[in-house]
Amino acid sequence: MHASEEHFRKLERMYNTAPINDYFKPVLRVSEGRAEVTLTIRPDFFHAAHALHGSVYFKALDDASFFAASSAVRDVFIVTVSFNVVLLRAVTGGVITASGRLVHKSRNLLAAEAELVDENQKLLARGNGTFMRSTTALSAEIGYK
Repeated sequence: MHASEEHFRKLERMYNTAPINDYFKPVLRVSEGRAEVTLTIRPDFFHAAHALHGSVYFKALDDASFFAASSAVRDVFIVTVSFNVVLLRAVTGGVITASGRLVHKSRNLLAAEAELVDENQKLLARGNGTFMRSTTALSAEIGYK
């Protein structure tokens, strides 16, 4: 397996070990400068008006952007510095997919953006974020294996 492909699969396995993902059950796919998060909507993700809570939009968009940026960093875990979300359409069911892409990389900061769509490719939300290198090594201890 090519070194980049191995890095992408390790990032996916790390994502799957995060306890929060036991609840949401997302599927992540990472490639060079890109990441995709797919999530099946459940009623327990809804707010009182029976539509998807904004925190779920955020999670999908942040995760896709985060891992698009992480694809370019092979030694340490990165962290989200800031993230902006624009909610465009209500979601009441189905499958959503957030597609993220790395748009800028400097020595310590990375910028990425993502779009969230439904099964019919209708745009639901957009997000963009800034990420930075942490001091936590990518290692088996954090699921990077």
